[in-house]
Amino acid sequence: MSISVEGGQAWGRGRLLAVLAGGVAAVLAVLVGLGFAVYFLLRPGPDVATRQPDPHAFATQQRGKQHRDQVAAAPMMQVPADAALPSEPAAVPGPAIRIPAATTVGPAQVPTGFPHTPQGAVGQLAAIEQAVLQAMSIRQTNSIHRQWALPGGTGVAGWPLTRNVQAFLGAARMGDTLDPTSTVVVTPQAALVKGTDGPDWVLACVLVEVRATVDRESRMGYGYCEAMGWRGGRWMIAPGPPAAPAPSTWPGSQISKKAGWRTWTTAGEGA
Repeated sequence: MSISVEGGQAWGRGRLLAVLAGGVAAVLAVLVGLGFAVYFLLRPGPDVATRQPDPHAFATQQRGKQHRDQVAAAPMMQVPADAALPSEPAAVPGPAIRIPAATTVGPAQVPTGFPHTPQGAVGQLAAIEQAVLQAMSIRQTNSIHRQWALPGGTGVAGWPLTRNVQAFLGAARMGDTLDPTSTVVVTPQAALVKGTDGPDWVLACVLVEVRATVDRESRMGYGYCEAMGWRGGRWMIAPGPPAAPAPSTWPGSQISKKAGWRTWTTAGEGA
């Protein structure tokens, strides 16, 4: 078994087993083997960088491809690998972001009906991410990408969510779909809008709690960003280069708050 990350080295089977033998690191190692946290383990050093997205990235007037690529590529806060593990909540809760609920079901059985707003783009991204990661199926991933990605992107083989599914199934030796005795539950817990370009383009970021049960349950936070474009009355995955990695932190923790994540609330909930 080998799990590779673009720009980093591969996790060989022997190395993964050595980490699993580390006792305290076992829960994290399970999820590393599933492909979610490898990027953060391979980053040099535990120091936390505090560079945040440029506030001028919020553009009400459309600026075009160069601006969009800059927003997507802007580095986000770097965190140590263990920031993704369950930890104590921040003493003072961070700000909230109110995300509208889906109103219908769209192509490939993905919830949709989100409004033409940045928060609507966040909601649609979360719905797509949940549908892909909870199914953990190569066939379903291809179907969702075909129905929800606009032309001009990396393609399904280069899609980060596809690579997560491949890594999960490969590490768990499950073939091309999730074993019926195992489960993956993905719950949005926080979000942020990294940037916009006019009314039809949003760089949305979602922080989810992932609960993976393969023989035992493991939990972590997983941050993910994607450019979203408004087309045909719905938000879809926009073309362009992949967004810079989002910080994977445990939702509600102090470091999650410092990374800029805003607590997910929906209509009818308190902000």
